[in-house]
Amino acid sequence: MSQLVNRLTSILEPAVNATGFELWGVEFVRAGKHSTLRIYIDSDKGIDVDDCAEVSHHVSGVLDVEDPISTEYVLEVSSPGVDRPLFNAKQFTDVIGETVDIKTTIPQQGRRNFKGVLVSVESQQVEVKIDADTFLIAMSNIAKARLVPNFDELM
Repeated sequence: MSQLVNRLTSILEPAVNATGFELWGVEFVRAGKHSTLRIYIDSDKGIDVDDCAEVSHHVSGVLDVEDPISTEYVLEVSSPGVDRPLFNAKQFTDVIGETVDIKTTIPQQGRRNFKGVLVSVESQQVEVKIDADTFLIAMSNIAKARLVPNFDELM
C-alpha cells in the first residue's frame, strides 16, 4: 500500500466505524483533475445507497479538516460487491478455497496476472493454485486482488 493510502486508511477508519460500518478498503486513483478516492464499506446487513451517502457525508468532513490529498479528486463510497477487492491478509484468509484474480506490481515467473484458487495465506504471502502449478506471491507485490464470484453458489 502506498503511504497516501496508509494515511487515508488511518484517517478514515475511525470515521467509517463511527457510522456503524466497516472500512473494507481504500483506493486512490491518480488522474490529474479527475483523480478518484474510492472508499469501500461493508456491514453484516449489507450496504445500500443511503449507507454510502451517510458515510460519504461523514468522511467528507474529516477529509476537509485533515486535507490529506493536495490535488482535486472525486470521492466515491461503495460496497465491495460480490467481486470484492482484497486489501489485507485477513480478507485473503477469509476467502481461502475461493478463486481470486491477482495482479502483481513486479512480474513473477514471467507473469503479472494470476487467476486461480487461493490455497493459503502465510508470512505475508499468498499461495495460488492455477491448474497444476502453484505460485507464492508476496503481499507487498500485489497491486490489485479481487475475489472471483462463483455465480453457481450465489443462486
